[in-house]
Amino acid sequence: MDFNNGKDEVGQMENGLVEIFHDAEDGRNGNENGDEGDAHGKPGATAMEIYANMPVPKYATHYKMDHQKRGIALIFNHESFECGGLRSRSGTNEDCKNFKDCLKSLGFDVQVFKDLNYMELDYQVKQVAAMDHSNHDCLLIAILSHGEMGIVYAKDNPYKPDNLWSLFTADKCPTLAGKPKMFFLQACQGDKLDAGINLTLSRTEIDGEINTYKIPVQADFLIVYSTVKGYYSWRNTTKGSWFIQALCEELKRRAHTEDLMTILTFVSQRVAMDFESNVPDSPTMHRQKQIPCVMSMLTRLIKFTVPGSNTAEDSLENEHKNAKKTVTGCSSI
Repeated sequence: MDFNNGKDEVGQMENGLVEIFHDAEDGRNGNENGDEGDAHGKPGATAMEIYANMPVPKYATHYKMDHQKRGIALIFNHESFECGGLRSRSGTNEDCKNFKDCLKSLGFDVQVFKDLNYMELDYQVKQVAAMDHSNHDCLLIAILSHGEMGIVYAKDNPYKPDNLWSLFTADKCPTLAGKPKMFFLQACQGDKLDAGINLTLSRTEIDGEINTYKIPVQADFLIVYSTVKGYYSWRNTTKGSWFIQALCEELKRRAHTEDLMTILTFVSQRVAMDFESNVPDSPTMHRQKQIPCVMSMLTRLIKFTVPGSNTAEDSLENEHKNAKKTVTGCSSI
C-alpha cells in the first residue's frame, strides 16, 4: 500500500498528463448525457443487451412464489476434512437433518452432499447453474463447514464462497433472473470472540403496467452468514450449530406468516439472546455470544406460500394493480 502523507492525489500518467477521476453523478456520463462510474476505465464497445422473462410486475412487493416447483436446495454438509489439520465437526449431521426436513416442508427439492472435495462441490453447483429454472420459485444453497476470514472449507481445500453465487448472476443463469437466490453459510469467519455486554433496564427507555425493465445482474441475492466477519461461529456437538438451530425453529414457526427478512431478524434475535457458550474449563471461551450477518441484494420480499395455495397468485394480482396506481399517481421531487 502506498502512503502519500495524508494527501489526496490525481494520477500522473507517463506522458506528463494528469489523469482525472470523477465521482458518479446522476445524469452525467462525461458527455453530459448519462451516469458516470467511480472506476476509471477505458471505454469499450457497448455490451449486447441480455433479456430474461419477467417473473413479476416491476413494482411488485413480493417475489412470485407459486411456480410449478419451489426450487432446488443444495446442502453441502462437511463433517470430516483432509486439509489444514481441521477437526471433525461433531453435531453437523443434526444440523443437516433438521435443515433438510425444514426445507422439504417448504416444498424444496433438497439434495444433500456429504464431505465433498472442492472439485466435486464445484461440479454439483455448476450442474445446477446450468439447469432450466423457469418453473422454479427460487434457489437455495447451504454450506455447513469450517471457515476463516473470506473462505470456507471443502473436504480437501479452502475456497471463496463468492465462487458459489457468481455462477447464478442473471447474465449467467437467466432462468433465475428476478428470482431469489439464497445462500446460508454455517462456518466461522475468523477467531475473534464476542463476550457480549450486559444490558440493564432504564426507566426512561419505556416512557414513551410496464412491459420490460432492466435489473442489475447481481440483484436478488440473499447471503446469510452464521456470524459476522472475523468472528467465531459456535456449534453444539449434539444439538448442532446455534445458527441452524435458530433458523430451523423460526422457519417452522413463521415461514407461512412472515417474510424471510423478518424471519431472519428473529433468527438473529434467537441466536443473540438464547445462546451462550458453556466451556467452564476454558475461561477465554466460556460465556461467549454470537450474532448472524445478513447481506441482502433482494429487491422484493420473500414469502413462502403454502404449497398448492392460490394466495401468492391473488397477492401478485393485487400488487400489479397497486403498482399501476402508484406509477400513475407518482410525482417528481
